[in-house]
Amino acid sequence: MSVRPKHGGPLDGIRIIDLTSMVFGPYATQIMADMGADVIKIEPPQGDDTRNISQGPVPGMSGVFVNVNRGKRSVVLDMKSDEGKEALTRLIAGADVFIHSMRAKAIGRLGFDYASVAAIRPDIVYTNCYGYSRRGPDADKPAYDDTIQAECGIPHVQQLMTGEPGFVATIMADKVAGLTALYATILALFHRERTGEGQEVEIGMFETMASFMLVEHANGAMFTPPLGPAHYHRAASRNRKPYRTADGYVAALIYNDKHWKLFTEAVKPAWATPDMATLQQRAKQIDTVYSLLGETFLQRTTAEWLELLNALNIPAAPLRTTDELMDNPHLNAIDFFETIETDQGPVRYPGVPTWFSRTPGKVAGQTPLAGAHTDEVLAEIGMARGAS
Repeated sequence: MSVRPKHGGPLDGIRIIDLTSMVFGPYATQIMADMGADVIKIEPPQGDDTRNISQGPVPGMSGVFVNVNRGKRSVVLDMKSDEGKEALTRLIAGADVFIHSMRAKAIGRLGFDYASVAAIRPDIVYTNCYGYSRRGPDADKPAYDDTIQAECGIPHVQQLMTGEPGFVATIMADKVAGLTALYATILALFHRERTGEGQEVEIGMFETMASFMLVEHANGAMFTPPLGPAHYHRAASRNRKPYRTADGYVAALIYNDKHWKLFTEAVKPAWATPDMATLQQRAKQIDTVYSLLGETFLQRTTAEWLELLNALNIPAAPLRTTDELMDNPHLNAIDFFETIETDQGPVRYPGVPTWFSRTPGKVAGQTPLAGAHTDEVLAEIGMARGAS
């Protein structure tokens, strides 16, 4: 494989040294790669564990791994060896960002804590991806998406909605923390651009998800004295769910006063009394409102409801499967998916969700096999495999 060509995206010219694994960190650096950064993924001799957690065309190329590591350059280094440490030291000297997902003590034992890395490259942005902030008593606890969902109350609010505690059926904590690591790193790069100063950045998955969950659920508990529990009732109402229709389901949010007036005037439900006319009134009896709407939606087919709601410009959508999402007409119309020819055959990657008029991002390229770029990258820093 050749040296990565210039991309043209907003991070073109930025070099990232990526010591992250699983999804949290790699999702952040995947977006950086799609935005033009040269992401050098450092893997241990056995490769990133995520290489083998789901389906893939060949061993070590699972779908999850392929998606969050596309367009990166993979370098296998034994970080316990002098050669591996020397190679990483030379890479740091030419890097803009150093990002890792090791525990603080572990990265320190290797000799690549912030102070050590900043001694090599003083203006580097050094991003720590932790389960829990190292400033608190849980700093050394292991963390995965399931345990962080539990810590931040997701199974609790799911229980309020369904009667049983449950996880959200997506690795939400990993991905939200990854997005947070992305914006935190970019903000630090922006500060460096203005001042020339590098700095250390820390992202805790638990702290990230606590902030995320409390956007709405802090609610009345934010005030002194508290006005109520930390719970936004509408979001966790047991009647908040897709509406069953005469032949299927539809999702609709008849929420603000404009949409409520349009809906009730068109449908004329007998139960739509004046004490439901305003959003404030409906919020106080949201379970009842959802229940009555549920009874009404049974009276027409999904197609009939979608036709009416779309005509009224009320937010509504059919229920789709994730397989259908892979062939969504809107996504296809905007060329969201990008098919890349890879060494394992064509791969249809979910594309870049943002749009730039001058510096657009794009799928950065195929996902590398473990160590595919070791020789290439070592040559760039004046080293050869097996020689220090």
